[in-house]
Amino acid sequence: MRAIHIANFGGPAEVVLVDLDEPGATPGHVLIDVHIAGVSFPELLQTKGTYQMKPELPYVPGSEVAGVVRNAPESSEFAPGDRVMAFSMLGGFAETVAVAEHFVLPLPDSVSFEVGAAAGMNYLTMQFGLVRRGQLQAGETVLVHGAGGGIGTATIQLAQAYGAKVIGVASSPDKADAARAAGATRVVPTEGFKDTVLDLTNGRGVDMVVDPVGGDLFTDSLRCLSQEGRLLVVGFAGGEIPTVRVNRLLLNNISAVGVGLGAFLAPNPNYTRALWDEITPLFEDGQLRPVVAETLPLARAADALIALDERRVNGKVLLAVR
Repeated sequence: MRAIHIANFGGPAEVVLVDLDEPGATPGHVLIDVHIAGVSFPELLQTKGTYQMKPELPYVPGSEVAGVVRNAPESSEFAPGDRVMAFSMLGGFAETVAVAEHFVLPLPDSVSFEVGAAAGMNYLTMQFGLVRRGQLQAGETVLVHGAGGGIGTATIQLAQAYGAKVIGVASSPDKADAARAAGATRVVPTEGFKDTVLDLTNGRGVDMVVDPVGGDLFTDSLRCLSQEGRLLVVGFAGGEIPTVRVNRLLLNNISAVGVGLGAFLAPNPNYTRALWDEITPLFEDGQLRPVVAETLPLARAADALIALDERRVNGKVLLAVR
């Protein structure tokens, strides 16, 4: 089968297309013929050797896929020919992948493979973040950093589906356009966002900030929160892990809340299905519609990762495997 290898930690340009033996049937695993794979930030970090999970080189990256079941255990709810999406964790940038069954999810006929591959990490992470970790309530206002990216556009759509108002923060006009296309109520530039947001909310601030960027935005994000507001720490796409003087949390009774879906699913793998069952109807009725920036062939995985590294991606980048 064709697959992408990370053979060294030279960055995204160094990944290579290789021919490998297909994985065989494994107890407790579903064998999936991959049609579409999603490209996400962990894969970019893996090419540089900076991700917390460091498998032995060389290896096949790829954590989210959509395709068709080829083989499943006898006791499985899945059967050959079923359409599925899955959290592969590794191995998704390949024509076939074996995935632990509790990370395999049914894909309705009305939901395309493209949507399935784009939905996995971003939408399930933010469903977990907004609802379970952030306790989002209808009528609240959510500020979303990186609003034109994959996490940002997913957050905008989910927050609105749950009755929230959304203010997006975008670093460029094209990313602002992507945030508006996803449904953001207002979009403001990154430069000076704190003062702009406070003006828009008549000094009250917002109920929640979603921050997948980190870096020097963090302190001003805390200053944007209303009383008992919550800042969701999703990631550090900006590269720098921020620090904060915790007395700031006391001043307005605010919270900084970690959102680490992978860490939560490791001891609670069956929760994956609960998350998916909750939001599947929102995909079926069109309330959730992933913003796909580009779909490239598997052989151009390096180009997809380089675009992510250079922050040229508005929405989600996908790889067409078949």
